[in-house]
Amino acid sequence: MTVFLSFLFGLIFGSFLNVCIARLPKDESIVFPPSRCPKCGTPIKFYDNIPVISYLALRGRCRACGRPISPKYPFIELLTGAVTALFVHKWLGSPAWLAVSLLSAYVLIVVSVIDFETMLISDAFSLALFILGLAGSLVNPFFAGGWAARLGAAAGGAAAGAGFIWVLALLGKFLYKRDAVGEGDIFLMGGIGALCGWQGVMTALIMASFFGSVYGLSLLLLKRAGRVSQMPFGPFLALGALVNLYHLVRPEAFFIQLPF
Repeated sequence: MTVFLSFLFGLIFGSFLNVCIARLPKDESIVFPPSRCPKCGTPIKFYDNIPVISYLALRGRCRACGRPISPKYPFIELLTGAVTALFVHKWLGSPAWLAVSLLSAYVLIVVSVIDFETMLISDAFSLALFILGLAGSLVNPFFAGGWAARLGAAAGGAAAGAGFIWVLALLGKFLYKRDAVGEGDIFLMGGIGALCGWQGVMTALIMASFFGSVYGLSLLLLKRAGRVSQMPFGPFLALGALVNLYHLVRPEAFFIQLPF
């Protein structure tokens, strides 16, 4: 029952994340005015704003203007519901870490969708992840030792994440004579490192590279992108981070043997 209720809560919170995704890139308030149709601007009644159900009842169209509503909205609601239920099931016995990991997951969802749509990552999101990582280090189940060691692990993870992506950016610019990695990815990986530590940085990058390669290859096969087309990397970093927040994947899982 707890997991089911958390799924319902996630659906509702996913509706709020949709508002954040739609308005934050435009520097609009996420509180006022109330939700409205992005096509005609008509305010949405409460009974047309029930997560997923209203979308299905309206058959994916605005009641006022009849134009299509993007399926992105119910998808994000369902994704947020699923992530919430999974994290509650996993970390219910550690409520402090549950709060930190869930808040971080919500930030990562917002970052991913905005990056997909705009190819931009606000430093504010990365800073929020970094603060959550530092504050949550004292209850982080992936860190060990006293408070100083835990804070050090979070800070070291942040430095490792940002530093590694920065090196990749320099290498990519040297090889391809253009920006291969965005500045936003550098700060994002710093925030992820504060949450997952340096080992989480390594495996998040491996997973992000795999997921990103599959996505890029799919676009090539479908002829929706060329070999030099740019695509966002932040969503795949976020996906790797979500996996590690749920269950830390250590480098040994990828047959990487470390000497320490």
